[in-house]
Amino acid sequence: MEGNHILEVIQLEDSKIAYMIMCIEKFADVYRIKGQEAFNYLHKHNGLKFLDSHYKAEHLLSLEDAIDDLAAVCRNNGGNL
Repeated sequence: MEGNHILEVIQLEDSKIAYMIMCIEKFADVYRIKGQEAFNYLHKHNGLKFLDSHYKAEHLLSLEDAIDDLAAVCRNNGGNL
């Protein structure tokens, strides 16, 4: 039973990582910046922390809505894109 739980946790983390990468790439496209710049901006302004903490809700939204949420979180934390 323990092995199944560990596998579920690993699968959740893999899904979360893939989702976060997809959001970073989409954010970069929307704001016409490089992927590394998007990552740095989202990290600096707590966007990645937000995605990690709210993954269960955010991944159910459209990607566009998730990007809007990320932008709002970053603005609320000093971002200006």
